[in-house]
Amino acid sequence: MPQDIETLDRARDETKSWVFDFVIGHNLCPFARKPFESDQIRFVCSDAHEESDLLHALAYEFELLLSDSAIETTLLILPNALETFTTYWDFIEVAEALIETLGLEGVFQIATFHPQYQFEGTEQDSPENRTNRSPYPTLHLLRESSLDKAIANHPDTTSIPQNNIKRMKALAD
Repeated sequence: MPQDIETLDRARDETKSWVFDFVIGHNLCPFARKPFESDQIRFVCSDAHEESDLLHALAYEFELLLSDSAIETTLLILPNALETFTTYWDFIEVAEALIETLGLEGVFQIATFHPQYQFEGTEQDSPENRTNRSPYPTLHLLRESSLDKAIANHPDTTSIPQNNIKRMKALAD
């Protein structure tokens, strides 16, 4: 069991470093720095393997976000599950159905990150896929109200994806 705790701690630490070094470092998400520096991002690893356990962990994190406004957002890191992008993507549909079942549509949404992330219509090695490639399968649980506020205060959110693609292509060169 101590090995499992070490593995989960390592996965959490690697993901936290990835957010700081890669996501914030390359300004892929202009909204990430403030909650990161304010320690308002919950980085939590689940040791779940089975879909039912994953859903339980996800429901718990939604409950926690509802009850604790000091947590701006949660990254639910899944180092022991959803290893292939196909199984991960299939689970995203189930996770989104959970949001609906819990009556949380319009309250939360999930941003998707996976080590093998591939946008539809791209090649596996296309640089733009790197924007959503995390060290481990990860569900980023976002408060829609916070996202709406951040978008309203940003001068041009429509340029973010295109700017990110340019950054990833520059890194690949």
